[in-house]
Amino acid sequence: MDNRSFIIARDDWSLHRKGEIDQERHKRKVKEAIRENLADLVSEESIIMPQGDKIIKVPIRSLDEPRFRYNTSDEPQVGQGQGGTQVGDVVGQADGNGQSAAGTGPGKGGREAGEQPGIDYYEAELTVDELAELVFEDLKLPHLKPKTAQEMLVDDIRFNDVRKQGMVSNIDKRRTLFEAIKRQALGGSLHGGAYPAAMQQGGGIPVGIPGPDTAPAPVLGPIIGDDVRYKTWEDIHKPQSSAVVLAMMDTSGSMGTFEKYIARSFFFWMVRFLRTRYENVNIRFLAHTTEAKEVDEEAFFHKGESGGTRCSSVYELALQMIEKEYPPSSFNTYAFHFSDGDNLSSDNPETMRLARTLLEQVNMLGYGEIRQRTYGYSSKQLWDVLKRLESPTFVQALLEQKEDVFKTLKAFFGDEMAS
Repeated sequence: MDNRSFIIARDDWSLHRKGEIDQERHKRKVKEAIRENLADLVSEESIIMPQGDKIIKVPIRSLDEPRFRYNTSDEPQVGQGQGGTQVGDVVGQADGNGQSAAGTGPGKGGREAGEQPGIDYYEAELTVDELAELVFEDLKLPHLKPKTAQEMLVDDIRFNDVRKQGMVSNIDKRRTLFEAIKRQALGGSLHGGAYPAAMQQGGGIPVGIPGPDTAPAPVLGPIIGDDVRYKTWEDIHKPQSSAVVLAMMDTSGSMGTFEKYIARSFFFWMVRFLRTRYENVNIRFLAHTTEAKEVDEEAFFHKGESGGTRCSSVYELALQMIEKEYPPSSFNTYAFHFSDGDNLSSDNPETMRLARTLLEQVNMLGYGEIRQRTYGYSSKQLWDVLKRLESPTFVQALLEQKEDVFKTLKAFFGDEMAS
């Protein structure tokens, strides 16, 4: 009788990668926290500048190990209530500062000093380029159509080859198995017949496979290094239809510091998005008061003006540029106009007429109205006038605070609009 014994063991290789796994989890948590703060970060005044190596610090709440936490007061207490409660009953009431009573919560800049411990935070650092990658994840130019003009190019990758060397993450499992089967078939290892004696004696025949008295199915042996195949890729330039973007901004006297800051914040991220994702996209900068003119990028983002407001002037200039330089049959044209809506009342009908004509010439028209919450509606508001433009390619966005810049980017370039 064969008394030989066998020891079957399997190493848990995940333990060897525990540090790397924890590090990757930490990175995911930080990225999730940054995504939750994108609306605030996008409107940071310190990053509305062209430097890509600018460092931004994002406060991230630290994570505590789970444990039971007990009330530290000296009063006798147990772990249940008085009974008789119903779903929806109010168990406590916080004041306007989010504290249960004045001065009893953690300090958050209230009127009185708190006496409870706060929440630990640490600051994660990332560059403007890294922030831009998160902001631009789901953005794209909407309604792109094939045109006759020269196409613009975007960077892309294409998996088009299989090699014996490469990164583990790019292993082609199907081809690897195919190579192992082919090698063993050529060597006779997959020939049907009795199982090896050691397997028969030790009872190691896999469950569900015919026994030694019947013709067994071929069994795949070990996969060796020569069997492994890796997918490889190449960088390609993917053609996209030609596009031109008209950035139109109200620079009149009614556009105060807040309004101009919000408008320039949106255009800063729009320009960065277009130049990051698309090559050779043409961006034209138009500024207007009672008259509209084309300006360079430096003047558009830094020069201030004053005077009255005739929004029809910028729509008229946009139509002239499209007619002379960007025929709709050859270009995908997009127009984005930002104003405080304080337009000359007698100019509203003309603005409406020109906006409707512009809609027929462009792939999309976006209008952003910047209005601080302290301002009320008035008969001069351009918002109500343009609201009558009923078209799927016309999008309005109301910006009342800095956080609305990110929401407007999603509204104009998000997946819902692009579809």
